[in-house]
Amino acid sequence: MQRARFKRLVKAATLLPMLVLVSCGYALVGKASNIPDDVQQVFLAPFENRTSRVEVEQFLTQAIADELLTRRRFELVSTEAESDATIRGAVTAFRVAPITFTNDGRAQEYELAIVADVSFRRTVKSPGEEEGEVIWANDRYQFKESYPVESARTSRSKTARNGSRTRW
Repeated sequence: MQRARFKRLVKAATLLPMLVLVSCGYALVGKASNIPDDVQQVFLAPFENRTSRVEVEQFLTQAIADELLTRRRFELVSTEAESDATIRGAVTAFRVAPITFTNDGRAQEYELAIVADVSFRRTVKSPGEEEGEVIWANDRYQFKESYPVESARTSRSKTARNGSRTRW
C-alpha cells in the first residue's frame, strides 16, 4: 500500500512538466506547441538521484514514461540513437515537512517538495555536436504538494512519495 501511494504521488508530480512538454506555447490563433512536429520518437534517460531518498528517481522516470505513453503524443524508444529528442533529469532535492499540527502537537498534514533538473533536447545526430537543441529545460523545476497523515503506522516519507506520483 505504501509503495502504491508513493507511485501515485510521483506520477502526479510528473504531470505538470509533461503538460508543459506536450502543450505549452503561445499563439494568437489555432493550436500552439513549442515542440516541433518532427519530434515523434523520444528516448527517456533514467533520472539521476542526487538526494538521500532511495528510489525517488526510479519512480519519477517510470511516471514520466507512463504519462508519455498515456498521452500518445510521442513514441518512447529504447535507445537514444533511435530518437528525435531525449528527456534527461536529476532529482536534486526531496523534502517532507509537517505543516499543520493537532492540538497535542502531532503532525496532521505534511508538505512534499521535490526539485529536479529536467531537459528535453533534440537528439544529437551530427558527429562533433555535443548537445542537441534545447526544446524545453528547467534546472529548478519544483513540485510541492500537501497531504494528510493517514495513520500513526504510516511513514511520512513513504506516504509523501506515494502521493506525489499522481500529482507531479
